Amino acid sequence: MDDTVTSCDVLVVGAGPGGGNAALQCARLGLNTILIEDHHEIGTPVHCGECISDVACQNLGLTLPEHVISKEVKGIRVIFPDGTEKCLSEHGYVLEKHLFEQWIAESAVSEGAKLSLGHKITGMEKVYLEGKFSGWRCEGKGEEFPIFTKVVIDASGVASVCSRLLNLNPRGKVVAGMQYELEGVPTDGYLDFYIWPSYAEKGYLWMIPKCDGRANIGLVTEDKPRTKKALDEFIENTHFKGLNQNLPAWKKKGNPAFGGTIPISGPHENTHSDGLLLVGDAAGFTSPLFEGGSHLALKSAVFAAQTAAEAISDNDLSAKKLSKYASLWKDEFPPYDKILKGKNALFDLTDEEMSIMARCLPDEMSEMGISGKAMVGVRLLFKSPSLYAKNIIRAMLAFGYSRAKYYGW
Repeated sequence: MDDTVTSCDVLVVGAGPGGGNAALQCARLGLNTILIEDHHEIGTPVHCGECISDVACQNLGLTLPEHVISKEVKGIRVIFPDGTEKCLSEHGYVLEKHLFEQWIAESAVSEGAKLSLGHKITGMEKVYLEGKFSGWRCEGKGEEFPIFTKVVIDASGVASVCSRLLNLNPRGKVVAGMQYELEGVPTDGYLDFYIWPSYAEKGYLWMIPKCDGRANIGLVTEDKPRTKKALDEFIENTHFKGLNQNLPAWKKKGNPAFGGTIPISGPHENTHSDGLLLVGDAAGFTSPLFEGGSHLALKSAVFAAQTAAEAISDNDLSAKKLSKYASLWKDEFPPYDKILKGKNALFDLTDEEMSIMARCLPDEMSEMGISGKAMVGVRLLFKSPSLYAKNIIRAMLAFGYSRAKYYGW
């Protein structure tokens, strides 16, 4: 490569949780790593509900610094159309997500990675040396370009920029997410998820509590044109009415609403190629029922770094060599197809059928063993045997797969 080209072992595209952790893990493995982010500040705008479970932190070996934690929480409470409430208790944290992402990126830099803000990749060309694939020449906007790299890790979120540049995968299905930060919100320390189809078609609403009486109130829905109107109606018609809307600390001006789109089609068919690995939302990794993505993004980054390091060490950057990445995440992550069938079965229920199912569940779902599941089946058989024809068991299993140990949050 000539002197005008920046060279590295790994180029990570996107400094969200997946990209930041990919850069951190690569740097720790001794790889010359560049992390680029198209925004001029890491962590903004915030696109998600901002929570992560204690199980996820243990799985990832993360010790969260105090300044990124907004509030410790007890777990998830699901609220059904008739008001029935069921809990899934497991300790976790609500984050100040922009500070969390900045902390991960700073950790990567402290381990030797180079961070370049305001850099956007616009083109990728394969490089061959002596007839063998040897990496990518990447073009883009920013002083580091052009960049030659042996491996690209695409952590660009739902945009999946590198995948699209190379036509690696078709565009997946997405849902729209939007939320406000309200103040003066009462809470007992649970994340409240409302499965109320009248507001959120094939989606749900949430109250995610933060410190100082603040909370994120939001929804995801497949009815994208109605997203803001539905959220406003939900707030107006519930105990959130009249509470002040804050501009989040990271947002200096503009509309108080914030959010984005979330992939729901499941993992892309191709999460790797010659010298390319996709992580997090860019790979389609989100939890099917409640669309949590941080745990999956952070863990897939670990797998990507391990795979890249081994490929570079062996001087084999081929898709065949990098296929180990797909084996790692497929062995670890929950069965998306099974959970998606459960989610679809859930949303095929009427509000009344959904509420009947809920009333058959124990108040604390995290302690439901084999005998408890059998008892739920008996209750359903007495209350509404016709629900068995509507795949009710699949619907209930989807809740089980929303637990932290299954990467639910």
